[in-house]
Amino acid sequence: MVKPMRAALCFIAFLAILLSGCSLDERSPGSETQETGQNRNGDSGTEELPVPENDNASSPDDASGETNTNVPAPVEEPTEPIAPPTNATWVAAGDVMMHMPQLPAYYDAKTKRYDFSPYFESVRAIISEGDWSLANLETPIAGKALGYSGFPMFNAPTELAEALREAGFTIVTNANNHSLDRGAEGISRTLAALEAQQLVTKGTYRSKAEAEKLTIVEKKGIRMGLLAYTYGTNGIPLPDAMPYAVDLIDEQKMLGDIAKLKEAGADFITVALHFGTEYQTSPSDEQMKLARKLIAHGADIIAGAHPHVVQPYEMVEVTEQDGTIRKGLVIYSMGNFISNQRGGTKDYGLLMKVGIRKDHATGKTTIQEVEPIPTWVYRYKTGKVNHYRIVPLGETIAERSIPDLSRAEYDALARGKATIDQRLASMSAAPVTVPAAP
Repeated sequence: MVKPMRAALCFIAFLAILLSGCSLDERSPGSETQETGQNRNGDSGTEELPVPENDNASSPDDASGETNTNVPAPVEEPTEPIAPPTNATWVAAGDVMMHMPQLPAYYDAKTKRYDFSPYFESVRAIISEGDWSLANLETPIAGKALGYSGFPMFNAPTELAEALREAGFTIVTNANNHSLDRGAEGISRTLAALEAQQLVTKGTYRSKAEAEKLTIVEKKGIRMGLLAYTYGTNGIPLPDAMPYAVDLIDEQKMLGDIAKLKEAGADFITVALHFGTEYQTSPSDEQMKLARKLIAHGADIIAGAHPHVVQPYEMVEVTEQDGTIRKGLVIYSMGNFISNQRGGTKDYGLLMKVGIRKDHATGKTTIQEVEPIPTWVYRYKTGKVNHYRIVPLGETIAERSIPDLSRAEYDALARGKATIDQRLASMSAAPVTVPAAP
């Protein structure tokens, strides 16, 4: 009887607890559910617990109140990857001239056409390495209709344009002292011949619109701005109706042109300058002052011509307003690339090869390695006519690649190369520092 009585007493006690409104278990403070009944103060009604609004709220099954680690993290928007730096190559040559002895060997009587491509066979591979390959054309190529002639009033066959393109050149500048040797008609015919070979031109123009058009040549995503100027036109005045026909050196105009190219988004700027003193092997004070000022104002490469001999080159370091250093390159004269001139190093020239790099993360374009490649015009006779071939000087000497040259002639070439190398090194050993333009 004791056990049944004990069980009955326990049941009565259990009922008493229920009737008193006490719960056997308390809900966790973080519960999101609603509870109906009496509250802790004995008041009857409904108590609504706050529901957390963020994704890290505890679930009803998590009595610990810890963050639910199964909630996924916010998804970030994908970003465009930054392209690695781009490397490209700039190549330029000196004066392309056409004296009368250069013509006869290259005329085909059957086709009645000229073929000057043999001039460039030995240097075609170097020229073709350039993403931008520039030649300075120091003669009109207005064709037979205006009469062929050499010094002092030049005019050459239009087929020269075809040979330049086949050699690997993509750009021809022709602001020089011989630009007007055949007047406005010579300019028009020359430009037509160059354009027929898809060559970019700069320096002479047929209209004001052409003269004012900005020239930017993009290769591998790098935009090169191009300008070209000459000190004069051998006393031949610009046509009255065409004062824009030839770009003449005018410091304020040049600075303005550089600024326009920069505003138009040019990554670097090349300025072809026909300046200096003929046959002088070092630059004049006027050359250095002008070239360095153009670099200080935003130009990056000065491609010099006119002296007909190789002059030194130099690196110019510009301290920008933000304290960074920008490097510029001044090539004072690349000499004669092709001509009939001999002696006094007039038969030597340069192919300048320059590395260009654009950093896409910073947007800055910089000059990298600079490689001057001396060239020589090998002239020889077949019968009574002259033949010409431009050869890379160092390679020719090292490989003895011209069988017809004697040992004495190779020794003379080696001395010539030593002279050119010494000249090039005279200003390039240490950079010149200039402040940025205000």
